[in-house]
Amino acid sequence: MKMKNTANNDSPGPDFDFGPDAAHAAERIACLAGFMTSERYAVLRKTVSMRTRYMTVLAENMYHGQNAAALIRHCEAFGVQEMHTVETLCPFEPNPDIARGTHQWVDVRRHASTGEAVAALKGAGYRIVATTPHREDATPETFDVGRGPFALVFGTEHAGISDEVIASADEFLRIPMCGMVESLNVSASAAILIYTLSERMRLTVGNWRMSDAEQAETLCRWMRRSVKDSEAILQRRGMVPDL
Repeated sequence: MKMKNTANNDSPGPDFDFGPDAAHAAERIACLAGFMTSERYAVLRKTVSMRTRYMTVLAENMYHGQNAAALIRHCEAFGVQEMHTVETLCPFEPNPDIARGTHQWVDVRRHASTGEAVAALKGAGYRIVATTPHREDATPETFDVGRGPFALVFGTEHAGISDEVIASADEFLRIPMCGMVESLNVSASAAILIYTLSERMRLTVGNWRMSDAEQAETLCRWMRRSVKDSEAILQRRGMVPDL
């Protein structure tokens, strides 16, 4: 059975105020809003208001295109705005038939190595949370979402997370199972963890939303992709499309 997204039913109108920190992007948003329906704008605005960077995802050498696409779809569906990849062994190439355009709404940051990715995430204040069935640290129900921003690391389909991730991880997360199988497919694991932890985050963490400036910058990029000839429109209005 397909799940229907009902989160956008109470979308705000195009006069929503992003605040003074977002004035640069807001000017462009106001311009481009005139080139789409108010309903379309309202959906984009409501969607961006539910986005978070408090939690993120790191995919380490995920080589199946269908799993890569599923991971992006999970992030988009549950409001995770940014995900990261390491591609030292194989490229991260989402299958377009499965991604179904969701890649245009999620920011993918590519890193040259696992070490670089971990350093960048820790430098930005994220806890590195390795997903593995072989450690007992926490489950989706016991993991402390309120301790600070966190990055879920998913490894390659057969070998799992690398020894480098294990050595660098701040915490470990597993999905308890009572059947004969030891682990789930990476796509299924990601769906369970991203959904469960994003829901718990929204219920218990006060600062999970992106800032006004981040929301406006993201919305502006989305609108530029959605409006035909958006760059030319902005230039004709004297706005250099520098976002």
